[in-house]
Amino acid sequence: MGIFEGVITKGIGGFYYVNTEEGLFECRARGIFRKRGFAPLVGDCVVIETSDSSHGVINEVRERKNSLIRPAVANVTRMAVVVAVSSPVPNPYILDKLIASAEFAKLKIAVCFNKSDLGGSEDLVEAYKNAGFEVVVTSAAENIGIDELKNFLANEITVFAGNSGVGKSSLINRLMERDMFETGTVSEKLERGRHTTRHSELAPLPFGGYIIDTPGFSSFDVNTIPLEGLSDMFREFGNVEGGCRFPDCSHRTEPDCCIINAVRDGKIAVSRHESYVQLYNEIKTAKENIY
Repeated sequence: MGIFEGVITKGIGGFYYVNTEEGLFECRARGIFRKRGFAPLVGDCVVIETSDSSHGVINEVRERKNSLIRPAVANVTRMAVVVAVSSPVPNPYILDKLIASAEFAKLKIAVCFNKSDLGGSEDLVEAYKNAGFEVVVTSAAENIGIDELKNFLANEITVFAGNSGVGKSSLINRLMERDMFETGTVSEKLERGRHTTRHSELAPLPFGGYIIDTPGFSSFDVNTIPLEGLSDMFREFGNVEGGCRFPDCSHRTEPDCCIINAVRDGKIAVSRHESYVQLYNEIKTAKENIY
């Protein structure tokens, strides 16, 4: 028996798997957590009391840096948003929803364009570089860009996000240098990947840090973002000089809008502004339906 600190790497059916310097322990949480209406999350730093060489009880959950709702995970510091350059064809709106959610959670972001061996999406790659994002171009199949991706992930807790079929699991297997996650093929007819990841799980990286793949996951719940703060989630909007005619400008259709003018002048990508408008309308509608 002993007292150890560790990180919850997986939670299934009331059991939590805690990675410590002494190894991996299967743990239950003390009843006091349930009485308080508090549930430990994957990513939590915890203190456990062990009963033998492989089992224990969670006594304490350390203060969280943050927590996400979907996937339910704590202490994430970075997000790698993965999109395929083709097969499936990139969907800028889904990509921008993911980025907006990561900006709102104050995560450091890398946009990972995978399947570069297939070619395509050069304009989209340049759009995100010009917007100020860290962009990594990879090919899991050809082992391209993996070292650059490792540099982004090292010693952090990073969530991998993106549509099924973009190659997240194949990238993770490259990073782990072994088959950590099952991979599926992309349907040639539907160009959508099969949902092959079974559950959210932190995987310890051999070079330090953890990654979490998300099951069948394409977007976070962005409805928690306030409308008046949405433009801040599009970082290049903040680089536009000058102001709008109206102090409460929504940057969608108003005349003399500095953001719309920047799009017209080629300073902001058309696709990014279209995503902003679509996301603004989606959040606005969702909030109106609440009341």
